[in-house]
Amino acid sequence: MSDASVSAKRADVYSRITAEIIAAIEQSTGEWRAPWFHNGTNIARPTNVASGKRYRGINTLALWAAGFAAGYDNGLWGTYKQWQDAGAQVREGERSTTVVLWREIQASRQADNDDDGGDGHRRMFARAFSVFNVAQVDDYERPHSPVLPESERLAHAEAFIANLGVKTVFCGSEAYYRPSADTVFMPPFASFRDPASFYGVWLHENGHASGAKHRLDRDLSGRFGSAAYAAEECCVEILSGLVLADLGIAHHPRPDHAAYVASWLEVLKDDPKAIFTAASKAQQAADWMHAQQPQAEEMAA
Repeated sequence: MSDASVSAKRADVYSRITAEIIAAIEQSTGEWRAPWFHNGTNIARPTNVASGKRYRGINTLALWAAGFAAGYDNGLWGTYKQWQDAGAQVREGERSTTVVLWREIQASRQADNDDDGGDGHRRMFARAFSVFNVAQVDDYERPHSPVLPESERLAHAEAFIANLGVKTVFCGSEAYYRPSADTVFMPPFASFRDPASFYGVWLHENGHASGAKHRLDRDLSGRFGSAAYAAEECCVEILSGLVLADLGIAHHPRPDHAAYVASWLEVLKDDPKAIFTAASKAQQAADWMHAQQPQAEEMAA
């Protein structure tokens, strides 16, 4: 198969994957959650012990402040009852931190006259909760997380990513690319729920690395201004879905890809063409990744 045929075939696959991501977003994608078993140890990511969800908005700031003031090294929080339900006990005399849960409620609005009818309108209702950090409780045993066995590693995916030439350090419970060190940091393989999740996240972070000045020099600030970070996240998550398809790991975008892209598209909601720009940059990055491989690749028929 000629290089032109390979490129055309790959472009067709990329167009289909992008279209499926868009369709999934339009059909509602649900809430994105990290595909590894987050252990809650990072104080910068306050997480609720019962739901496993991260706190948001002003609650994050409140828990940051309380955590740093008290010297906590763990970001796991819960109410008194939630800790009880988890088999733990808040120690006597411990002081709580207040968080606020906002709920949207439907309220009836009386019309001024009978002809108007009664329109409903939405109101926000705030409820305060007292939460405690895991450092303030006794007898908490962290639930056992399944361990992904080393035998499920995929040699061809490992080789593909190794050929990109980006250093990776496996440690901790966060995935990110650090430009100053030109290094990707990843949670260990064993902490992921399945191989596709592991390689998808690894490709995502290598996607960030592809945009470095000495590689593709990807700068989205001119196109998106202050929303450039959101556009970059959309770009590299689409990239991850594209290359997983190339490697035969996931022939269709996984639900978490669409959910992650959707979470960032919310920031770009005033720009209807945002996803298409992100997809174009994602294809450019995917082509760069293939160009780093030691020999010309042919996609399976």
